[in-house]
Amino acid sequence: MMTMKVKINVANGHFARHASSGTSQPKMMVEKPETLEQALPKRKTADDIQVLESAELFRGSNEIAIRHDGAVYRLKITRQRKLILNK
Repeated sequence: MMTMKVKINVANGHFARHASSGTSQPKMMVEKPETLEQALPKRKTADDIQVLESAELFRGSNEIAIRHDGAVYRLKITRQRKLILNK
């Protein structure tokens, strides 16, 4: 597998491409917000959003069903304590 690395020279705005062989896929760097205000779109504030605790929703279960616009969705807690929403 061939991967491409792209370097940007900020001083003059030119792009320099360097091909390298590697088997790993590039990783996306995503910053995790530390507060609710950081996680919300800029047009919303924490006061505009209703916040529910997952414990209130799940009440000891690890899966709930949510009906939305005629469709049923399943919200699950994984073994790693993350949430997954499936239609």
